[in-house]
Amino acid sequence: MRPDIRPGGTFPDYSLPDHDGTVRTLSELQGRDPLILTLARGNYCPKEHQQHLELAANYPKIAVAYTQVATIATDDHHTLQEFRASVGAQWTFLSDPGRTVQQDLDIQEYTDPEHNPMIPHTLVLKPGLVVHSVYNGYWFWGRPSFYDLWRDLRTATSEIRPDWDLSTPGLREAWVAGDFTHFHGWDRKAPESVPSSYDDTSPAGR
Repeated sequence: MRPDIRPGGTFPDYSLPDHDGTVRTLSELQGRDPLILTLARGNYCPKEHQQHLELAANYPKIAVAYTQVATIATDDHHTLQEFRASVGAQWTFLSDPGRTVQQDLDIQEYTDPEHNPMIPHTLVLKPGLVVHSVYNGYWFWGRPSFYDLWRDLRTATSEIRPDWDLSTPGLREAWVAGDFTHFHGWDRKAPESVPSSYDDTSPAGR
């Protein structure tokens, strides 16, 4: 892996066609949320199926946690669709048969000249494609379990969400004042559209 792809570095904003043929960028897929990114060998590899089956089984938890997932594989369009369907994935798969990512990140798996895949990696990226953690999955035990990801995402999310702890001094006062800039999701709503849920004249508010 390129030496700059380490915690604190910025992952490249690759632009690749998705499983529907639409060109997407990683930053577009990530938005303002953490992103779990898998760099996969492809549909032929049973290890990829096991890892992605676990992600798919836990996707409802990932979704309610406002976290995104993306997979990049060297499969062509049709094989990529088969890969996504076979593991029951609900997230975006990106196709890179030209090995752009493999070559740019220097992750050619030279021990498999038949398929010429990427060395599998899993990354947790904070908003802005900032690298939080990197796992090398050439050997299967090098890949993160869902609970490894849970631990990473707990830490990463606590760093990027000002409203992680609602008891943080000043947050309640900001909410009462109609300042929602520190509250994820609420910061995109017009103040007048947010129902008042706190009355500072009530016993609880004094």
